[in-house]
This record gives sequence, C-alpha cells and structure tokens, in this order.
Amino acid sequence: MRKLLLFILLFIPSLNFASVFGVVKGIVHDPQHRPIAKARVLLKSATSDWKRETTTNDAGQFLFQTVPLGDYEVTVESPGFARRIATITVTAGDAQDLHFQLAIAKVQETVNVTGEVAAVNPSSSTTETMIGRHEILATPGADQANSLAMITWAIDGVPVPNTNIAGNVGPQFDPKDIDYLEAERGGISADYGDRTYGVFNVVTRSGFERNKEAELVASYGSYNSTDDQLSFGSHTDRFAYYTSLNGNRTDLGLETPTSKVLHDRANGFGAFTSLIFNSTPSDQLRFVGSARQDHYQVPNDTDLQAALISDREREQDAFGNFSWIHTWSPNLVLTATPFYHFNRAAFEGGPNDVPSTIVNRASNYAGGQLSVSAVYGKHNASAGIYGFGQHDNTQFGLIANDGSGDDIAARDSVSGQLEALFLQDQFKLTSWLTLNGGVRLTHFAGAISENAADPRLGMAIRLPHLNWVLRVSYSRYYQAPPLSTISGPLLEFATAENLGFLPLKGERDEQHEFGLTIPIRSWTADVAYFRTGARNFFDHDVIGDSNIFFPLTIDHVRIRGLETTVRSPRVFKRVDFHLAYSHQSAEGTGGVTGGLTDFSPPPDSFFYLDHDQRDTLSTGLTTTMKWRSWLSANFTYGSGFLNGNGPDHLSSYRTIDLSLGKSFGESWSAKVSAMNLTNKRYFIDLSNTFGGSHFANPREISLQVRYRFHY
Repeated sequence: MRKLLLFILLFIPSLNFASVFGVVKGIVHDPQHRPIAKARVLLKSATSDWKRETTTNDAGQFLFQTVPLGDYEVTVESPGFARRIATITVTAGDAQDLHFQLAIAKVQETVNVTGEVAAVNPSSSTTETMIGRHEILATPGADQANSLAMITWAIDGVPVPNTNIAGNVGPQFDPKDIDYLEAERGGISADYGDRTYGVFNVVTRSGFERNKEAELVASYGSYNSTDDQLSFGSHTDRFAYYTSLNGNRTDLGLETPTSKVLHDRANGFGAFTSLIFNSTPSDQLRFVGSARQDHYQVPNDTDLQAALISDREREQDAFGNFSWIHTWSPNLVLTATPFYHFNRAAFEGGPNDVPSTIVNRASNYAGGQLSVSAVYGKHNASAGIYGFGQHDNTQFGLIANDGSGDDIAARDSVSGQLEALFLQDQFKLTSWLTLNGGVRLTHFAGAISENAADPRLGMAIRLPHLNWVLRVSYSRYYQAPPLSTISGPLLEFATAENLGFLPLKGERDEQHEFGLTIPIRSWTADVAYFRTGARNFFDHDVIGDSNIFFPLTIDHVRIRGLETTVRSPRVFKRVDFHLAYSHQSAEGTGGVTGGLTDFSPPPDSFFYLDHDQRDTLSTGLTTTMKWRSWLSANFTYGSGFLNGNGPDHLSSYRTIDLSLGKSFGESWSAKVSAMNLTNKRYFIDLSNTFGGSHFANPREISLQVRYRFHY
C-alpha cells in the first residue's frame, strides 16, 4: 500500500492536498532588449492536447493564469524572428517567470532553448517533488488501487475534508486516475490548509490526453490478486471528459500480524469521473466525482485462526465537487467550489470474538471554497475562504461472549463546523530573492470551540552564477480535532476498564525548515532540515481488548529530520535515477491531554512515538531498452520502527522491487512486477491497529496487460 507514497516522499506522518494550478508569465524582447509586441506565445502540455495561446502586450509581456501543474512546452514566435521553444515544469501556487530573447531569423529557423529555463523553482520556499503518470506506471506497485490508502485528497485545489482519516484503511480513488502529483513539505503556504507535514497537489486525468480513446487494464498475480480498470476519455476545443471503472481483489489485503497470511482477503470497486467545459473564453466549469466501496478481512495469527475469529472492515467513500473558474482579467481569477463528501468505516467483530465489537461510523461533509488569485507586477497573491459542516453518526456494539451476559449498544450523533480565511502573497523582490508570506485564520466549533491564527513565512534566495536556491521558512498550523466522544453505556464500559475520555482539542504545530536545492548539469539535489513542535498531537488507543479505537492527544511532540533527494536527467537518453534519504526522530513528552486516557502520570522525559524510524532510504532507476521495452528497479532500506514502547527499535530491513514492461504496437502493452523480490519478511511496527503488529508483505509477482482502443 505504501509504494507510491515511498516513491514521492520518504516519511510524512500526516498529509493534506491542495491547489493544482500555477502561473506562467514572461517577457519577449529582441537582441537589443527592446520589447516585442504582439508576439505569439503558445503554452502546450507535454502529455496531452491541453493548450493555451496569447500575444504579448506593448511591453512584450505575456501571462497565463490557472495552469494545471505538470510539464509544458512554450513556443514564442514573431514575424522576422526565429521561433523559440522552451520546456518548463509548472508547480502549484508558484509563478514561472520566463525571458525569451528572439534572434533575427535567417531563413526558417527554430531555436530550442531547453536548459536555459531554471532546472529548479527559484521562487518557492518549499521542498517540491513532481511525478507524472508515466512514472507512476513504471514504479513497481505504485498504480495499485490501495497504494494511496489512508490519504486525504484535494480536487481542483479544494481539500476533501476527512477528520477521521485514522479510522480508514482504504483508498478514496485509484492512482491510475492521476495525471500529475506534486509533493510539498515545509514552508506550506496559507491557502494549503491545516495539516502540517506535507501537501499533495493532484491533477487527475481530464480527457485532454485522449481523443475518443478507451483503455482496459487487467492484471493477475500472487495471492489471486487482480487490479483492473476500464477508462474512457476524449475532448473537443471546449469540452473534455474522463471516466473510469475499477475493481480489485486479493487474498493478501491488510498487512498481517505474523509471517503467515491467514484470513486476509480484500476486494473493492469504484468509479471516477472528470468533466471540464469552457462555456465562454472567461468561464470554465469543472466537475470531479468519485465513489468507492472496499471490504477487508482483518488478518489473524495462528491462535485467532484456530479460534475461528472472523473480523472484517467495510468502507465506503464518495465525493463530488463543482468548480466555476472565472477570469475577470488576465491578472485576476475567481474560483468558487462547493463540495460534498461521504465516508463510512465499519468494523464488525466476528461471533467468536471475546468480546465481539461493532463500530460503524458514517460522516457527512458539505462545504465550499471561494478564492481570488491575482498576478500584478512582482506579486502573485491569493485570498479566500474555506469551510464545511460535518455530521458524524456512529453506532457502537459490544457482546462480552465470556458468559457474563454483558452487552453494550450505543449511538453517538455529533456535528461540527470549520471556517477558514487565508491570505497569501509571493513577492519577487529581486531576480534572486523571493519572499513568501501569508496567514490563515481558522474557527472550529464542535464539542469545543477553538480559534487559530497561523502565519506562514518563507524566502527563497537564488545564489548568483551557481543558480543554487536556499530556502528558509517558519510556519504554524492548526488541525481541527475529530468529533469523537463517548457517553452512556460505552462510557461505563470505559470506566470499568479504568479509562476516561477528555474533550479533544485541535493540534497546533510550529515548524522551522532550512533547505538547499543544487542543480548540476541537469541533475537536481535537495537537502532540507526541519524541526516540528506539536501540542495536542493526535494519536489513538483502544478500549481494553474491544477493537473500539478512539483518538487521543499527546501534550507535546517534536519531530526532527534531515532529508536528501537526488533526481537525474535522462542519462544517455535512456536512464533516469532517483534517490531519497531521511534521518528522522519522533518523540513525545507529557501526558494525554484529550481523548481516551487512563489518567496515569506522564513520563519524566521524552519518549519515542510508534512511528519513529531513524533512517529510510529509497533509490532506483528506470531505463528504456530495445524492442520498446523498459525496466524499473527500486531498493528500499529502513532502520526499523519502534519496538513496542521502546527505546529499542525493530530490526532493519532491505527490499528490492522490479518492473519490466514492453509495448506491442500502439494498442497493447504488458508489465511484470515483482514486489519484495527477495521475499524478506520483517516486522514493520507494533501498534494499536488491526492485529496489533504488522509484517511486511511477502514476495508478490503480477502480470498487467493494457489495451487501448478507439470508439
């Protein structure tokens, strides 16, 4: 489930997803640096038919707003001058500032200026990593339906709310529906929401990459696994659509508590759609929707299997949002997005459990976001409001099954709401210095009411001649609490287990980061150090042996890390390399300040958190070979997560994953993947989730076939 996450970022405890648009602007001048007016500028996606066109003004300037993140080709031409072509990468929330000097044309001349555009983003104070759908396809295991489970998303820049993310084990939609994905960590701007450790900006398939084309993906592998999808997409000049249906099943669903795979089947199915309509040159309408249902057997160890334990987890998720993007002027854009999200997680204990428990939670979210973005001179600013109302309906059931006759049935129905106001500006003070600043004001109302005012400050310094980019940022974040509470018979049961429940408060984080990005001959290396201090840090615990989990908050947590990434260009026109390394520690101090607690006195010093893993390394390559084939390999090392309550850690581990693919003409392709090729078995963690401990999955080999056809 973690292969795509590990490929993007090594370790992010909590993630949020946000804006998917950037800005491309620039100036066109002649060899004497005089502006060229009415020059034609064409911006075209490198992976689809999406394109926009404009002309320069009297000052030689051009501007494209609301450009989806990804790779693009910019073509500039004017009568009497040689055509210029450059390739760029658009990142979310940032403004690409380009300069084109057109040479006098000799006869018919085109000059490709790829490489003159900065290889790194000189304006961002965040750590950024971008991958496209071709990298997702090539990375072993990354395009499986569950490779991005337990993650919240944003669609068209609007986060899909889910305050109960720790209660889900299934995905919201299929990674095969992703076109581009950008990961950011550190220096996160004010319009990106409230979760602190990272932001995923997602561009889904839109239909611009297809012309009345459909694709069928079918696979079969170890443990009788299948992961299939049928998708359709096409576009005209004004309208684009994409829709997909998917299904998966396996005998190896959730990570197992021992090395044996027992009672671990899983299956799921879902649908996804994206619709884009340009009603006028100034108005675009977008709709994105998804629905999924997943079923999991909760895996057993040998003792539970002998006792005929048959627990299961059922999950449902559906969301939809509608966006109206109105361009008031080339410099000013309004976006209005109402949304709805439904999420259900239902744990159902089997009849032989002692005790047997049922926890069935259904959450409804409805809200919207209204934002204005403006690009004027050296400013790239945005402001807006975001909010949603939430209603949770949770059913609890417990049958003792110990002869006592003790049964518990309870229902908890709670509501809450969140409103946020944000303001953000990116100010390019000089060609080598960019200041990023903003503030996010949040109000939450549920069992308690809270307010937060969180500044986001950063700067990016491009070192002259070297073109290295130094980043510094300081940020504060607020994460609203889940609505969970207990009362009545469930509270009596918790009291009998010497437990109580304190009101949950929101998590408040403060983060400092320093980073350096170094481009060397089209290679890119990035080094970053960060320190995060959190108050009321969210975790969870279980009531006795009941499998009824409730959130809790820890008084104070500190997370420190040093992260390094290296990405190569296409070496020898065949090979791409990547490497990511992280050295981190996650420690807590103080007692439980909210949620489920036994009121025991806190430790006198810092203690390790259960997801503390000091060293993590992921490195690999993708290479094209003869006969339209390719090979992708990835090596992963982990020093081991915490062993129980620590301070010792579990043993280190090393795994190798491989994918080998080949195209057969224009319609057919096949891929063979081997996960954990050496069949290394090791403990991932010991924690209070299904099974209490988790072994890494054994070796899995699968064959995937793709067939593309026109209709």
